[in-house]
Amino acid sequence: MGKIAFVFPGQGSQTVGMGQSVAGANEKAAAVFQKADEKLGMDLSGLIQNGPLDKLTRTENAQPALLSVSTAILQALQEAGIHADFTAGHSLGEYSALVAAGALSFEDAVYAVRKRGEYMDEAFPNGAGAMSAVLGLDRGVLEEVAEEVSSEGETVQLANLNCPGQIVISGTAAGIEKAGALAKERGAKRVLPLQVSGPFHSKLMEPAAEKFKAVLDGIAIRDAAVPVIANVDAEVETGAVDIKAKLIRQLYSPVLWEDSVKKMISLGVDTFIEVGPGKVLSGLIRKIDRSVKTYAVQDMETLEAAVGALQK
Repeated sequence: MGKIAFVFPGQGSQTVGMGQSVAGANEKAAAVFQKADEKLGMDLSGLIQNGPLDKLTRTENAQPALLSVSTAILQALQEAGIHADFTAGHSLGEYSALVAAGALSFEDAVYAVRKRGEYMDEAFPNGAGAMSAVLGLDRGVLEEVAEEVSSEGETVQLANLNCPGQIVISGTAAGIEKAGALAKERGAKRVLPLQVSGPFHSKLMEPAAEKFKAVLDGIAIRDAAVPVIANVDAEVETGAVDIKAKLIRQLYSPVLWEDSVKKMISLGVDTFIEVGPGKVLSGLIRKIDRSVKTYAVQDMETLEAAVGALQK
């Protein structure tokens, strides 16, 4: 067998009740939720368990909730003897990846992503920014569309380069509307507006990055014990100084997910374990390279199935 990568989902994968079967079966997993409640001074575990979904989905709640669930499942995986050669996460998921790699303590990470969510929500007036998924258009053509609309005074950037034919754009609401129409003219199959509270991973998030730097200055970031593939450049990262700089840049830079997956495959990864709710990343990875194995581990049933398959 080749190398194993743990990959961690980002915002949008949250569901009420996520991670509860693992917490019920594993003491270390259950302890993660308790640590989150204590660090944040709120009943985050109750919100995860019982909802309501609209409150759980709010950026400042969804981010620590997803980190907590991914970290809880990680504990159970590691206890079963499954360990990663590389880690990576999609946007918010990069913080889960850094916890898994030993670069951040869980307590520091859960505090940081709670503040990250607050600052992202505050950075741009609600409704003035937007994001859309563009399906079936080449990256280069979409970059030209974004530049064309931006040259007219709006802001449009490529935000998530997820897999061939699936790219998310981010920017001003008017700019995203114009870019969506232009993308269809240039051959996009579909343009799907996303239900988000702001223009994430665009330069409109720079005010959030300025504030967020102070949060990262106040926590301990260590060299990673396991190599992490960074969102902003799809390169291997282990050094604490560079990890911190890239986390700040990540707020207003594109998530190079397709490039990150290809990088891990080039480094010998043939097995990807998605650690956390949903199976969005597993689907994207299969679209990038069908020859690799993917396991989406989100509850005890999928955890036991993945461990059984990997131990064979």
